[in-house]
Amino acid sequence: MLTFALAVFFLIITPGPGVLSVAGVGSSFGSGPGARYIAGLFVGTNLVALAVVSGMAAIILANENIRWVLLVASVGYLLFLASKIAFAGAKIAFKEVTTPPGFFNGIILQALNPKAYAVNTTLFTGFAFLPSSLPMETLIKFVIMNAIWVPIHFAWLYVGMTLHKLNLAPHVQRRVNIAMALSMLCVVGLALAAPK
Repeated sequence: MLTFALAVFFLIITPGPGVLSVAGVGSSFGSGPGARYIAGLFVGTNLVALAVVSGMAAIILANENIRWVLLVASVGYLLFLASKIAFAGAKIAFKEVTTPPGFFNGIILQALNPKAYAVNTTLFTGFAFLPSSLPMETLIKFVIMNAIWVPIHFAWLYVGMTLHKLNLAPHVQRRVNIAMALSMLCVVGLALAAPK
C-alpha cells in the first residue's frame, strides 16, 4: 500500500496539463477561480478512473479512429486552455481574456488529458496489495489516490497564487503566464512524441 501511495504522489506531482493549468489559473485569476477549476479536475479525474476501472476506456480506446479523434480534441482543447492562461489580462490577445477556466473546463481537461488515462491505468492495474478482494483494493486505491491528489493540486494552486501575489509588473506577469502555458504544451508535446 505504501508503494502505491508513493506511486500516486510521484505520478500526480510531476508536471502535466492538470497541475500546470492549476498553477496558471492561480497565477492569472487567483484562489476562487482556481478552487472551482480544481473541483472540476477532481470530478474529471475520478470519472477517468472509473472509466479505466470499468474497462470502458479500454473498449473505447481500442478503436484507432476514436483514439485519433480524442487526440485531436485533446490537443485542441489544451491549446485553447493554454491560450486562456497565456493571454489572461494581456492586451496582446485578439480579445483580452477575463473569464477564468471554471468547473466544467476542469472536467473537460481531465476527460481529454492523456496523462490522466495513463496515470489511472498504471495505478489501477498495477500495485496490487489486496489480491483476495479486488473490489476492496480498488476502493482503497480511490481513497488513497484522492487523499494525495487534492493537496497536491492545492499546492500547485498556491504556487500560482504566490506568483500572482508578488504583484509583478504586467509585462513580467504576462511572461509568467506564457511560460506556464508553454510548459503545459511541452508536456503535451512529450506525450504526443512518446511511442504508442
